[in-house]
Amino acid sequence: MKGLIFSVKRYSIHDGPGIRVTFFMKGCPLSCWWCHNPEGISPDPESVEQIEKVGEMEFIVPKQAGEYYSPGEILVILEKEKIFIEESKGGVTFSGGEPMLQPEFLLEALRKCKSAGYHTAVDTSGYSQPENFHSIIPFTDLFLFDIKHLDNLKHLNFTGVSNELIMSNLRLLLESGKDIMIRIPVIPGINDDKEHLESLRDFILKNKSRNLKKINLLPYHRIGSSKYKKFQVPYRMDGVEVPSPSRMKELKQYFEETGIKVKIGG
Repeated sequence: MKGLIFSVKRYSIHDGPGIRVTFFMKGCPLSCWWCHNPEGISPDPESVEQIEKVGEMEFIVPKQAGEYYSPGEILVILEKEKIFIEESKGGVTFSGGEPMLQPEFLLEALRKCKSAGYHTAVDTSGYSQPENFHSIIPFTDLFLFDIKHLDNLKHLNFTGVSNELIMSNLRLLLESGKDIMIRIPVIPGINDDKEHLESLRDFILKNKSRNLKKINLLPYHRIGSSKYKKFQVPYRMDGVEVPSPSRMKELKQYFEETGIKVKIGG
């Protein structure tokens, strides 16, 4: 069994505790306007042309977005980073795209990583059938769970899917007792208005539990905008400004009123 992965990030410090290796799995059922990994949307391998410079010369180099890895190959990569992982109390994170779009491979990879003694985390949009979450819960130490918008119609408009299944799965995980970090992308003009922020804070307070460990506020950025043309994906965020540091500090203080630890960034 193999899974399709479009990026492997070693020495990651933003995808869970400690130093981690993050595997970005290909394919996502959402089409978020602000997605910074458009290469992770398609569930298939993609060939793209990339311009590379050597001095004053430019060369067009073909690149493959997406390679197949077996769970055993993932363990080999982790073994090379083991000293950093152990010293920092880190682990392995499966992100995307949406890792739950490859549920059989994800289950097997998590099972093997857990058996090898690694702390395991899954970064998810929450959009998958509940049975897929039930199957991986025993082998997942931490869920990084995105909340993009509480209003279902706006969620549908800006991500392409309803949030009903997502919110249901969040409640499932909260009840499971597994550690959870809620991740909130802060997108100006889309989900940062006063009404939505109030409803979001109220939702977190209502569902507060001992296993809800942290809130990560993820400020919108344009880092991935240059990738869109390469992958023939329309970019819909032209003219949207990134939130200022002072605005992010204000939001951090606002959500700290829940009594849950809040961090700006992953």
